[in-house]
Amino acid sequence: MLKVGLTTLGCKVNQCDSAALAENLQSAGFSLVPFGAFADAYVINTCTVTAFADFQARQLIRRALKKNPLARILVTGCYAQTQPQTLAAIEGVACVAGNDRKDKIVELLGQPVPGLPRILADDIRRQRHFPSAPAAALTGRTRAFFKIQDGCDAFCSYCIVPYARGPSRSLPLPGVLDGARNFIARGFREIVLTGIHLGDYGRDLKPETSLTSALEGLLSQNPATRFRLSSIEPNEISDELLALPGHHQNLCPHLHIPLQSGDDGILKRMKRRYDTAFYRDLLDRVSRTWADVAIGIDVMVGFPGEGEKEFRRTVELLENLPAAYLHVFPYSERPGTAALKLHPKVPAAVKKERAAALRALGANKREAFARRFLGKILPVLVEQTRDKTTGMARGFSHNYLPVLLDKSPASLVNTFVSVKIEKIRDGKLTGRVV
Repeated sequence: MLKVGLTTLGCKVNQCDSAALAENLQSAGFSLVPFGAFADAYVINTCTVTAFADFQARQLIRRALKKNPLARILVTGCYAQTQPQTLAAIEGVACVAGNDRKDKIVELLGQPVPGLPRILADDIRRQRHFPSAPAAALTGRTRAFFKIQDGCDAFCSYCIVPYARGPSRSLPLPGVLDGARNFIARGFREIVLTGIHLGDYGRDLKPETSLTSALEGLLSQNPATRFRLSSIEPNEISDELLALPGHHQNLCPHLHIPLQSGDDGILKRMKRRYDTAFYRDLLDRVSRTWADVAIGIDVMVGFPGEGEKEFRRTVELLENLPAAYLHVFPYSERPGTAALKLHPKVPAAVKKERAAALRALGANKREAFARRFLGKILPVLVEQTRDKTTGMARGFSHNYLPVLLDKSPASLVNTFVSVKIEKIRDGKLTGRVV
């Protein structure tokens, strides 16, 4: 029985792919071991959104070879899709399989090393079918992450994802409903719907459908299960979508809505499909329509052409938006993207300084949002893992607030409890079960 170490970099979609791969490996008779353990083979599912992600992948290859110099190393994922030659040239890498060939990995590991193809990656932009994989659970999670969409057709000027993931493809609606039932049968109480471009769900299907239609079916058929959305583009949040919470209490009041820049000129250079006025009005409408909603925002600093004036516009916009938290990213040049040719470039030191300023603003936003719920009762799904700092039981509220539980018995794991919020410490709410 071959021992296989599997590790993943990047987004929840990549993690869902790895969870499905892990199930397939075990079904085929392979023994999964921790990536840091001795193994006969190592599979590295890579990300390539930033240069640092590429660096991490190369580090993991070296780490695996250090653990077992004779192991076969198989690299897959987005870095493998976009730069297979670079990875194949690294000493010790037995095979590079692109995102379009992840379904071949189990078969590849069953082949003798001399027979392995060096590179197995085609033009993923030709893909037209949703990559079939079981609705697999992420190890140790109470919440299930369910990939229902893959690929992207937006081609933002900074982004390599369309070249790494291919065109937008959707899991047909029957598969979505069956997949949710599968997770529920396995005991999951919350399902997070995820995708590369989730709001584009259903447009490629025949007959065409939408994310709102899929949600209608999921929410109405599974009233005892909580559903949450991952990141969704601003121009894809329709009135119909915002009307759902009025009819279904099991849709979590939580939206992650990327902004990227608070300057209209930079947004045009990024090839984003909205301006700041639209974004401001949208967030105002979301916060007025949906009680207790937590709004998360992606924002990028240091995009080519972002001077002090453009950055100040971003800060001023964010200061006045009803955000619960910010995800801040420095711009990272990606070969093959349109932004590579744009000037002037922003120095690394300036990017670092601006990112730090926005992260401080994000921390203040997070604290202010959490304080709104002191003295209130929140519905919390208790997690399996405890808080690393305090050792207390923990969970997440319906609006994605981390909540520590005072004197919580182990029997409450994976159950919904009502928690009276009594205090806040380091941005985390603490309460007692009522």
